[in-house]
Amino acid sequence: MDRHTHWQFLDDRGHLATSDRRPERVVTYIQAGATLWEHGIRPAGLFGSNHDGDGPDPVKAGSLPLDGTDFLGSGAALDADALLRGDPELVVAVTYGGGQVYGLDPDTAKHVEERVPLVVLDVGQGQSLGDVRARFAALARALGAAQDTAGAVALARATARLRALAHDGAARRALLALSPASADSAYLAKPQSWPDLRELTAFGLDLVSPQGGSSTNWFTADWPYVAELAAQVLLVDTRVNAYSLDALGDNAAWREAASGARVVAWNPEAPCSDGAHARFFDRVAEAVEAAGDGGA
Repeated sequence: MDRHTHWQFLDDRGHLATSDRRPERVVTYIQAGATLWEHGIRPAGLFGSNHDGDGPDPVKAGSLPLDGTDFLGSGAALDADALLRGDPELVVAVTYGGGQVYGLDPDTAKHVEERVPLVVLDVGQGQSLGDVRARFAALARALGAAQDTAGAVALARATARLRALAHDGAARRALLALSPASADSAYLAKPQSWPDLRELTAFGLDLVSPQGGSSTNWFTADWPYVAELAAQVLLVDTRVNAYSLDALGDNAAWREAASGARVVAWNPEAPCSDGAHARFFDRVAEAVEAAGDGGA
């Protein structure tokens, strides 16, 4: 599409964002910005969620260079005026379902959408990982990006690698995804609530699936319980709002849980691109292979 022609994109709320030309100054939620960067589009500004601090989370940012990228704020510090400084031509956000814009107060989102096109893509548990990748790829192409053939090839290889491991009975290992909560406890992920974990399960990998608790996403457990699960591969949330693993260094139960396992950094808000998911799948495959060899 020529940059001077009418531009439009139908988002996952069913809202049609329009502009008299293809947007170039794009402000995004940090996960969306990291995804667009995977497609070669650098956002002009980023915003975070209520879980973020005064600066951008480098884990959520993935490979997106943060130097020179304006961080507009998060949580209570983020309002419409802050989000719109710099006169963006498009704002890209995410939702976890129901059309609620993640990271923005409803009034802020309404005010923003009255002044600038807003595209919201669904990354919630109702979407498959492939669907989320496809939607971001469609937006990237609408913004002028080329098709990511290299990422597609890498993803196909990583997927085949994991499927082969999952169907090798000798190599099957139990995986557990968690987010450290404190020195005393962790949030254990319920795989059905996370598209990337559901994908691993669909490949045939064995993920521990905690049941019960009030949350649909997490099950709260103490570290001795985590150790008792004896998972051979631990997918550990490394976002800034997670409790630091360095602070767990002297925790005996954590040391027991990790001593017989391979630990893989897990970003529940990873960039939604073929290349980013291929890299994650390859890290999981390496951990499963190493656990099968008896290494830790």
